[in-house]
Amino acid sequence: MEFNDHQDREEIYSKPVRAGKRTYFFDVKSTKGEDLYLTITESKKRFREDGTFFYEKHKIFLYKEDFEKFSEGLNEAVEFILANNRSSNNSPNSFAYSEPNDAPNDSWSNVEFEDLDKV
Repeated sequence: MEFNDHQDREEIYSKPVRAGKRTYFFDVKSTKGEDLYLTITESKKRFREDGTFFYEKHKIFLYKEDFEKFSEGLNEAVEFILANNRSSNNSPNSFAYSEPNDAPNDSWSNVEFEDLDKV
């Protein structure tokens, strides 16, 4: 597979995910050396005082050497949130910390980035 060598780094794969008032874009792009990397963009519609709108965007770049650590950190943070959701506590300002459970959780998917190298 040949990759385009454009200054703007043409997208090889894109997956938009609409989540409430936000849209997340998971875009796979290629470096000049043909290494693939991932950009994650959060986009949210905002309104100006005159009623016109614009999209506020925040972007992070994630390179293949960081996939494993990023995935581990994301999974741990999600597990913490699921185990310590404030709505299940009596006090809105208290967290009862518990270690993440290593058992599989059927309510969400494990993030795996290894398949990006096969694109």
